[in-house]
Amino acid sequence: MLDPKDIYELDPVVAAEVDARAAAQGSGPVLVHAVRGFVDAGSTGQLAVEHLAEELTTTRLATFDADQLVDYRSRRPAMTFEATTWTSYEAPELVVDMVRDADGVPFLLLHGSEPDVQWERYVAAVRQIVERFDVPLTVGLHGIPMGLPHTRPVSVTAHATRPELVAEHPAWFGKVQVPASAGALLELRLGEAGHDAVGFAVHVPHYLAQSAYPQATIAGLRAVERATGLELRTDGLEQAATDATLEIERQVAESDEVRTLVHALEEQYDAFSRSIGRTSLLAQSADLPTADELGAEFERFLAQQGDDGA
Repeated sequence: MLDPKDIYELDPVVAAEVDARAAAQGSGPVLVHAVRGFVDAGSTGQLAVEHLAEELTTTRLATFDADQLVDYRSRRPAMTFEATTWTSYEAPELVVDMVRDADGVPFLLLHGSEPDVQWERYVAAVRQIVERFDVPLTVGLHGIPMGLPHTRPVSVTAHATRPELVAEHPAWFGKVQVPASAGALLELRLGEAGHDAVGFAVHVPHYLAQSAYPQATIAGLRAVERATGLELRTDGLEQAATDATLEIERQVAESDEVRTLVHALEEQYDAFSRSIGRTSLLAQSADLPTADELGAEFERFLAQQGDDGA
């Protein structure tokens, strides 16, 4: 493996500030990561990054050499062309910011484009940052699509390098095999190296997976708050969540068929909630359509509303 130190640079002034705070407090800052590129239903992680950048004070600590990590042919950056001239280029970035929460407590935020290549080298680089700044806990956040109705509380799948770190969270799954992500590999490798790490996959109704769903971001950030003690000003997302709910309900109200489908999901959810010991999120019911059937029908309905500004 090539030297991980060669794919990122630290700002020495900000690094010194982080070191000074750690020395005064006796511990380094928590690291939160939410990189784009893997599944992020409802834009859960992306909305979280945007919210933190808007609500809190941030300073750039580390910058990765994205040119070494991004496959431009698979994910082409956007450029702007005006009349006869190229005027801008949205270069991909992968960075670590030092952020101060609402109480002034610093933490690190890793965000940007998920690496397409050199995952092990990237993970080793993040591990160097974790060890360099004595990070006590690394926390991942993203959204995953699930066969759940939007009318029920948002739930979260929690995972960690040690069971004790997520003891308060229910286990929604048994043993499953899923496509890998750089964030999941980071958690695995940190655990193998003896570092504590947790992750929160927020459950987003699968028919809303392609839309911004602030409710999921609120649930995810609150899980991060409970795990870390940080104050992340989730109240700032409440209006966006209210607006999203009103728009969803408006579209549901326009179709008896869609109301029936949502009701079926509610019945599945409630049956699961009453059950004990199930490993599947959806309770069995021969009379109800499958989650895929419900999702396809709802997505078809929402697509039809596009011309009306939905």
